[in-house]
Amino acid sequence: MARYTGPVCRLCRREGEKLYLKGYRCYTDKCPIEKKKGPPGQHQLARRKLSEYGIRLRTKQKARRIYGPLERQFRRYVEMASRAKGVTGERLMQILESRLDNVVFRMGFARSRPQARQFVLHGHIEVNGRRVNIPSYLVRPGDRVAVREGSRSMQHFRDLAAGDAEPAMDPPAWVTVDLAALSGEVLRLPARDEIQVPLDESLIVEHYSR
Repeated sequence: MARYTGPVCRLCRREGEKLYLKGYRCYTDKCPIEKKKGPPGQHQLARRKLSEYGIRLRTKQKARRIYGPLERQFRRYVEMASRAKGVTGERLMQILESRLDNVVFRMGFARSRPQARQFVLHGHIEVNGRRVNIPSYLVRPGDRVAVREGSRSMQHFRDLAAGDAEPAMDPPAWVTVDLAALSGEVLRLPARDEIQVPLDESLIVEHYSR
């Protein structure tokens, strides 16, 4: 299987920083990266100094682990960004943020992007009134994203609608959310300073431009 299905906390330890792949646990002292500072492995080998190529590669891998696309799809995003008007790195980040699973996470319907991906794959999410079960579906400004009527009886969504469960983070300014109605709207594409992820996207562009 091409997609990684192992313990996601190992991915954070491999990158040496939190990627927030585990939901609420990442915000507590129970996060494994708080207890084990070194990379995963039996002998806890020290981190080696990376070459310039290694730095660009690790940045690309970090972006893939945060947002979830496979290599071929990620390369296609970079090509799309390079053809679009504007700064390539910023356009790449906007494309990644426009993925449906990321939008579901940003709106607070899921505790993490992996959970949001699962909700989309299982058909719990609709866009403009139509069910969409493709996590990589690119949402556009003006699109309405909501939990399907038949899925609102799930305990997770009932708690959100009733206010018994808090979302993992406040929704960003580029979306509007009504948790009681379990729906939201994408107002616009995010500006780069609104995308709070630990990435230097220029290194990703350089990696694919070599």
